[in-house]
Amino acid sequence: MSAQYDLSGLNVLLTRPAGQSDSLSDTIKYCGGSVCELPLIEIEPVTDPDACERIKSRILNLDQYVAAIFISTNAARLGMSWIDRYWPQLPTGLSAYAVGPGTAAVLGEFDWPVYCSDQGVTSEHLLALPGLRNVAGQRVALFRGVGGRELIAETLRERGAQVDYIELYRRRTPDYNADIVAEMVRDRKVNALVVTSAQILDVLLHFVHNDPAVVGSVPVIVPSARVRDRALQAGFSSVINAGGASDAVILESLGDIANAVR
Repeated sequence: MSAQYDLSGLNVLLTRPAGQSDSLSDTIKYCGGSVCELPLIEIEPVTDPDACERIKSRILNLDQYVAAIFISTNAARLGMSWIDRYWPQLPTGLSAYAVGPGTAAVLGEFDWPVYCSDQGVTSEHLLALPGLRNVAGQRVALFRGVGGRELIAETLRERGAQVDYIELYRRRTPDYNADIVAEMVRDRKVNALVVTSAQILDVLLHFVHNDPAVVGSVPVIVPSARVRDRALQAGFSSVINAGGASDAVILESLGDIANAVR
């Protein structure tokens, strides 16, 4: 491993779900930065029998779909586990679509065509892909967590597709004390925050509502213009749109912050 960035002087707070920041944390430390982790969302796979039966039914009928869309790495990992259980060979003609290169990389472990926009990591970028433009009369499976944005399904239905949700997990807010973020920012002298989704930003705002000023001036890295706008509206003064949630783009943004603070 080579230290592409000099991150000395950075104290970075990572907020991804537990176990999903390991490689990023290791690289930040290798590049001279310090890391503290506070997972702000817990990912719980669906386990109740009725929901599992709905998932199983749609997985068994996967050969009736022309496209399987995965909105996150969590959806990809859990979805592939379900598919592998019932389809030792993938149905012919089924294509995978990923929101973001990290999700695409997970899906690439299967032998199927995987499509991902090289223009950005939002739902809008996904919907602009050629294979999702003319979908009238076709069935699309949308792998995701329970709840979330409806834009992908609504747009594809407007284009004439039948869209079925395959909801694989629930997001939970961890049971922390109300001031944990403020305490960590002060105690660890955090000078860079990494927030990789709109949901994580919302939880962060929940935990700092008693003392928003403590994080308002800390540079925060976000994955898209939509999340950047939300952060600015919430009072953050320095918000960097990394253009994605991969380790590579986050490290590049951290490098910019490190250069600014030295």
